[in-house]
Amino acid sequence: MPTPPLAGGTAGPTHLRPLIDTVLTALHDGATRRNGPLPAGGPHTVTQNLHRTTGPLIPDHGTGAHHALRTLVTALTEGAADPAHPHCAAHLHTPPLALAAAADLAASALNPSMDSWDQAPAASALETALTTALATEIYPHTPKPDALVTTGGTEANQLALLLARERHGPVQTICAANAHHSITRAAWLLGLPRPVVIPAPHGVMDPTALRDTLIHHQGPLLVTATAGTTDTGQIDPLTDIADLTTTHGAELHIDAAYGGPLLFSPTHRHTLASLHRAHSVTLDLHKLGWQPASAGILAVPHHTYLDALHHHAPYLNADDDTDAGLPDLLGRSLRTTRRPDALKIAVTLQALGRDGLADLIDRTIATAHHLADLIEKNPALELYDRPTISTVLFRPSHTDDTTVATIRRTLLDRGHAVLGRARTGDRLWLKATLLNPHTTPDDLRRLLTLVTQTHADTPAHTRTDAITEGSTPR
Repeated sequence: MPTPPLAGGTAGPTHLRPLIDTVLTALHDGATRRNGPLPAGGPHTVTQNLHRTTGPLIPDHGTGAHHALRTLVTALTEGAADPAHPHCAAHLHTPPLALAAAADLAASALNPSMDSWDQAPAASALETALTTALATEIYPHTPKPDALVTTGGTEANQLALLLARERHGPVQTICAANAHHSITRAAWLLGLPRPVVIPAPHGVMDPTALRDTLIHHQGPLLVTATAGTTDTGQIDPLTDIADLTTTHGAELHIDAAYGGPLLFSPTHRHTLASLHRAHSVTLDLHKLGWQPASAGILAVPHHTYLDALHHHAPYLNADDDTDAGLPDLLGRSLRTTRRPDALKIAVTLQALGRDGLADLIDRTIATAHHLADLIEKNPALELYDRPTISTVLFRPSHTDDTTVATIRRTLLDRGHAVLGRARTGDRLWLKATLLNPHTTPDDLRRLLTLVTQTHADTPAHTRTDAITEGSTPR
């Protein structure tokens, strides 16, 4: 077998072009075979089909580039949960924009490693420009804001707690019951006290409970608020929280992994009032930014907040190299080797501009409100609440939690729809997290029909139809 060609250099594009054609054909063929939002049959069937199709992954003799690409990409696509399908709406799992995926191909072909300038000359300059621009969006009134590119919200939240610890020692984290699980995990990883969890009786942090907690706890405190919760998409009362942290001398981190991009929408940015008052902010553009994962951001109001991340490795950032003007990149992440994720984000922002990104955001939120309208008008369905961003919770009327869970799993097993689940208000709800700006009203109506028909098909012994099981929606 001849030596396989490389993706880089002047010859790289010539070698890539026919391979990309094979990949694109395989993506099309796999999606056609699946013919829905995810494969039917459940985990056992999907696993069997994958193994049967791919054969041994490490054969004695290679099958060749086109055969391997065609076989594996087709199999993976046929067995994928496709967020580009309007009925795949369970999670904050975005359908990436084609232009962002194309930019990601360039990043893979060039393969800069963002841990030293001599591995990523232009990529490091682009990342600096992008992180400065995004930090300025969050902190428009501070002279030198900064941001880091992360793998997502979990890493960004961990970094936020790490930086607070390095500023103040073993900080006590305070969060609400609606906070993302990564806050508790970060405290554990960093050896910090277990977070104090205060109530979120209506899905958001309770300011009165926060005030009482701040009064009764001493020492360095870090309050973590949420702008776009995982279960309901709600936004904590950020101004009230910022006022309380200022009054009681606590620091504030805001996890805006979901809701942060609302900053780009003139219609919806008011929901993030006081975001700029946080000591750190998490943003995740592989959610409401339509980027391929990963595309996380941690922003801080001043670049010196990141000084604690400085690390020295002579082969990457020797002092004399730094003194001579070579940028020191090791303090830009806890990771060493990392991809140039800034490229796809920069391409997207430049291609769409503020107005283009705002249109995608506004269109998606409007779709969520339309879904809520359809649910409210359907007596067979019950709406939890009007959406704050693009998450809609609902369930069949007059049923129980067991039936709700069964409906979700039945839709998954049949390959008809991917809906999430959320427990709030002491009840289990189906969750539609709408992130596809191409979703139409007909798509939404068909989705609701799938739910109501599946409910009707559910055996009576697994469900409760008594009216007393259905409470008044919030």
